[in-house]
Amino acid sequence: MRLLESDDAGGIRLTKDLPSDKIPPYAILSHTWGPDEEEVSYKDLEDGKAVSKPGYNKIRFCADQVRRDGLKFFW
Repeated sequence: MRLLESDDAGGIRLTKDLPSDKIPPYAILSHTWGPDEEEVSYKDLEDGKAVSKPGYNKIRFCADQVRRDGLKFFW
């Protein structure tokens, strides 16, 4: 399983593939979907293209909330 990780500097990155017995506590982002061209895909995250898409604002919001809630990981 891979998660998004929010660091102390406000950065967001994908974790490496985590074994099922090493999955940390994490939050789940629940949102409505927009048009495909606006949403961030897994490939966009891997390629570094995610930040240029409008849907990245939802990910940024979730990362900020996760930090406020004392967590580090989300999906």
